[in-house]
Amino acid sequence: MSVDQNAPRIDRVETFAVELPTHRSFGVAGGSVAVAGTPSVRILVRVGAEGLYGWGEATPIPAWTYETAESIVTTIDRYLAPAVIGTPVWNLDAVDTAFDRAVNRGFTIGAPLAKSAVDVALHDLLGRAAGVPLGVLWGQRRTSSVELGWIVSGQSPAEVGDSVAEGRDEGYRAFKVKIGLHDEDTDAAVVAAVREHAPDAPLWVDANQAYTVPVALRMARRLDALGVTTFEQPLPANDIAGLRRLRDLSAVPVALDESLRHPSDLATFVRLGAVDVAIAKVQRSGGLTLSRRLCSLAEDCGVELMGSGLTESDLGLAASLHLFAAYGITTPVDLNGRQFIGSPYAGETVRVTNGTALVPDGPGLGVEVDESVVRELAVDVLEHRS
Repeated sequence: MSVDQNAPRIDRVETFAVELPTHRSFGVAGGSVAVAGTPSVRILVRVGAEGLYGWGEATPIPAWTYETAESIVTTIDRYLAPAVIGTPVWNLDAVDTAFDRAVNRGFTIGAPLAKSAVDVALHDLLGRAAGVPLGVLWGQRRTSSVELGWIVSGQSPAEVGDSVAEGRDEGYRAFKVKIGLHDEDTDAAVVAAVREHAPDAPLWVDANQAYTVPVALRMARRLDALGVTTFEQPLPANDIAGLRRLRDLSAVPVALDESLRHPSDLATFVRLGAVDVAIAKVQRSGGLTLSRRLCSLAEDCGVELMGSGLTESDLGLAASLHLFAAYGITTPVDLNGRQFIGSPYAGETVRVTNGTALVPDGPGLGVEVDESVVRELAVDVLEHRS
């Protein structure tokens, strides 16, 4: 008898664009990510299969990637959902193949945020059906907690002290600084101000593709003098030659984020000797299925792993925690959702104490979603606005 004959099959995929409260403003080199007082839109996805269900999340950040709230909703509703209806819920490989047929990869993975939301919801469904958290489902959990880094949101050296003090008051012991928002001297001064206020803390920086090779090399020397541990994505994602040169000459280890959409991207950088550190990021890689492949490849190739997120609410936070715990990532990670936005739809959820997140032990993602609250928060992002 085929294993498919008795397996529950996907029969429903629903999208909800929800407005979540924004606690603080946040920006990257490409532009604004969150504005205090203005709701932050996240796309929640509910996948159903014969009475079973699971939840996932997509985080539209046009300043970081090309997907918007509108494009994520239409991609899932009109392309991904029809492609996977009727597929056995266990067959994640078939789902991944169906995704690529519906929205092809092109140069990048092709709608990774939309694909990730459905993939994560399927993982949540499978864990709930089995009554176990994802680590048990995978047979892989190497730690029960993950240290978070506080994102320094000050845009000038004068503002940095307040941000660092706020993070310390919340119990955070590690700090990440977004650079590439200003000229070289101002960027360096912001990092120096963080180091002044946190002299012994782990500190790393993220340029979000803002620099050229000459600028990045100059910045690397300045960052090294400040005790920065990692220089994340200083160059454009597809500048492989530049990243290889930078890796050879940089005084600070170079980490790749936007460059690693698919596991095959990491394979290319490894073959060319152009990567020190690989950033694991669930949504960037289209979900947990491909993220696990990327993490395993990094381990097998001796490439150090770090973790990051996309200012997700608690569903995305939980998905990342399960992934990072599975691979034993011990360096502080950038999962900054709790710092900037709220998750009023979540009941029992991720516990964060003194800058450390506990990996949920509940079934699936371990986040209990109140569907009635989701529907109250939902908005029509496709509504015509003049």
